[in-house]
Amino acid sequence: MKASLLLTDGTIYEGESFGAEGTRFGELVFNTSMTGYQEILTDPSYAGQIIVMTYPEIGNYGINPDDFESSAPAVRGFVVKSACEIESHYQSELPADEYLRQNNIVGISGLDTRALTRKIRENGSMNCVVTTEPVSESLKEELMAYKPDPDIVLTVTRNQKEHIYNMGIKMAFVDFGAKQNIIDNLLAKGCDLTIFPADVKSDEILNKGFDAVFLSNGPGDPEDVTYAIETVKELAGKISIFGICLGYQILSLVLGAKTYKLKYGHRGGNHPVVNLQTNKVIITSQNHGYAVAEESLPHNMTVTYKNLNDGTLEGFSFPSLNIEAVQFHPEAAPGPMDANEIFDDWISRIERVKSEKCQKIHR
Repeated sequence: MKASLLLTDGTIYEGESFGAEGTRFGELVFNTSMTGYQEILTDPSYAGQIIVMTYPEIGNYGINPDDFESSAPAVRGFVVKSACEIESHYQSELPADEYLRQNNIVGISGLDTRALTRKIRENGSMNCVVTTEPVSESLKEELMAYKPDPDIVLTVTRNQKEHIYNMGIKMAFVDFGAKQNIIDNLLAKGCDLTIFPADVKSDEILNKGFDAVFLSNGPGDPEDVTYAIETVKELAGKISIFGICLGYQILSLVLGAKTYKLKYGHRGGNHPVVNLQTNKVIITSQNHGYAVAEESLPHNMTVTYKNLNDGTLEGFSFPSLNIEAVQFHPEAAPGPMDANEIFDDWISRIERVKSEKCQKIHR
């Protein structure tokens, strides 16, 4: 079956359908990872987006039970050069094509995805529609009128609180569309997690015995998540807070900085970042379309990481408030594990703060 990809600039790409049939609208973005398409498909931060994979062969190892980052994918569409029809891996339980079909994701193959990526890089991310139906004038008009959902976070967050018992520090985890591997990493490091929906109120966290708050990744424009901004404002300075990705951006807004939309975002498992305290370079996994404007940072915030590709801000700390955040993903999945030690460092600092508080109480 034929499929088409229509961009807002009027360009139409023709290819072969794989996955579900139908029509899907979304923001067209590209990911440069060479592996990990299953984790990418199930990352809630891709809600509302149609992903172009720059690596040419997709689906060759199928879908396995161990690499899901959420219970169901939120991505709208999937664009690849070559969709492998016969997967080959001992863990595979079904082909990627069947997984897309089961989850109602429209895919298109047979496109020159590198040329398409260059187009996005030169012109910026844009809205598009992928369809197995004929491209009509009404469809073009509908695409031009399409706007992203400002409440996209509420479509991927959990609906109710969940507690996962463990022996370590007690952490309030705010789910803006969290990847499962973040939770798995924190549990492996001993954290006792209480996971809250994105619209949790501050009084559900404060004075409830928590040692720290974790703000997760998630989709969309951070300025749209007004309820979370208000909650974090009420938490800042009263409890230790760590944020990644959207959580990092929300913290920056709370502390007085500004965010802006990148031309085409950072998405992939090969982004070099430098630690400005140690000058150590790490290769990171990233997935974001917004960045924090460094010139807008308050003078008492410390820049901790920078992206070596474009110089954008990738991390900051606010020591007096026990706040720390990074734009990239220390949990990887997919991608290198270079940044995983950030979790260890942060948890150690929380344990130290907790110990100091206990010592003051017993003096």
